[in-house]
Amino acid sequence: MSADTPARLALLRELRDEILLHYSTGRPVVAVDGLDGAGTTVFADALAATFAERDHAVVRASIDDFHRPSAERYAVGRDSPEGFYRDSYDYQAFRDELITPFRRGGDESFRTAVFDVEEDRPVEGEPSIAPPDAVLIVDGIFLHRPELIGLWNYSINLEVPREVAAARVAERDGTDSDPDAPSNARYTQGQRLYVAEVRPRTRAVAIVDNADPGVPVRRFADSC
Repeated sequence: MSADTPARLALLRELRDEILLHYSTGRPVVAVDGLDGAGTTVFADALAATFAERDHAVVRASIDDFHRPSAERYAVGRDSPEGFYRDSYDYQAFRDELITPFRRGGDESFRTAVFDVEEDRPVEGEPSIAPPDAVLIVDGIFLHRPELIGLWNYSINLEVPREVAAARVAERDGTDSDPDAPSNARYTQGQRLYVAEVRPRTRAVAIVDNADPGVPVRRFADSC
C-alpha cells in the first residue's frame, strides 16, 4: 500500500471535491476502474478516506465480491480470454443486491458481497444500511462495460503500463511478471479485449496515471 504523499492526497481530494460539487446530496455511485494491477483497490480505499475527512458517509465495495461460480467463469475454457472478459462477474447480482437497493435509500438494506471466489461459493454477508447522502465507491476491472455505464454517477480510470501491472500482480499472486507469458494469456488478452472494445479512457470522467502510486497524475484526453 502506498503512503499518502502530498501529491497523492492532493489528487484524491481534488476528485472528492469534484464529486461532492455535483453530488453533495443523494447517493452517488463512483467507479474506480483499471487493469488488474493498476491499484484500483488501494486507490478506492484512499479516496473513501478523503470523504471521511469531510464526515461524509461512504460505502466501499468491489466487483471482485460479485464473481460467478467457477463452472460459469470457465465454461468456454480455462484459458479463454473471451471467457475471462465476458463471464467473470455476475452483473445482475451486482445490480440487484447492491446498486438498486443502495440507490433506493431509506431503510433499504444492501449487500456489498455475494460470492467468495477463493472458496468458490456464495456468501451470506450481513445486510448493510447507510445514511441518506452516502457515497458508494466500487473498484475493479471491466467497470466501463456497456451494461454498467448507466450505474455510475462518476467514474475514474486508472492507467498503468502493462508491464507495471503484471509486475504488481506477480508480486501479489506469484504469477509470471511477463504480461505476454503464456500463463497470463487468459488475463492479459481478456483485458486487451476490454480496452479495444470499450476504450474505457473515453468513458471515464477522470483519467489517472497511477504508474507511480505515490505521485498519481490526472490526465486529460480528447474523446472525440
